[in-house]
Amino acid sequence: MAQVTRITVEATVNAPVAEVWKAWNTPSDIMQWNSPDRSWHCPRSENDLRVGGKFKNRMEAKDGSFGFDFEGIYGQVELYREITYTMTDGRRATTSFAAQNSETKIKTTFDAETENDPEFQKQGWQAILDNFVKYVESTN
Repeated sequence: MAQVTRITVEATVNAPVAEVWKAWNTPSDIMQWNSPDRSWHCPRSENDLRVGGKFKNRMEAKDGSFGFDFEGIYGQVELYREITYTMTDGRRATTSFAAQNSETKIKTTFDAETENDPEFQKQGWQAILDNFVKYVESTN
């Protein structure tokens, strides 16, 4: 079995952990921030945030040229601290939330897929995370 490449992205949000957690996990919020840039959007989001629960976010290019469902099953949910899930292709990801005064540090580590260069994957996930920060800070 090939060695799995693990990639980490992180950011700090100028908002309390409870607000950050809510925006990260609420489908109506997810649809507002879950894209790497303005040429993409997330028209649908479902989220059953509990161990064994599933999530499914539809990612689409706005010009209709490409789209896919990003989905998985939660393996761990620790309120305001950590979420672990397994994607449909078997890859795993963990997102941690660390409260620091009025800020929250978010860190996601995920198994890279083999089709795209790991640096490209890191840039895409980081862009989505950066978009999340902008969204939360603009609504805060």
